Amino acid sequence: MKIVRRIGVPPSARGSTSGATCPDVFELSDGNFAVIGTEATADLRNELPKDAGVADYERIVIVNRETLVRAKSDIPDA
Repeated sequence: MKIVRRIGVPPSARGSTSGATCPDVFELSDGNFAVIGTEATADLRNELPKDAGVADYERIVIVNRETLVRAKSDIPDA
């Protein structure tokens, strides 16, 4: 599995100048997506709806609104 491309604009275009705040979205070679965000599993696990869950190998990650909104046009419809 490899990163094929960035989805949306780079963090620097969203105001990150230090490289320390870099939420990002990437398309992978297998068609899935990877995100860089703030880990929030402990804070949000109990807020999930009853029909949602987090496996031991999964994490809830927060990606700020601007990152996803600016990625929207690059996300394929199918």
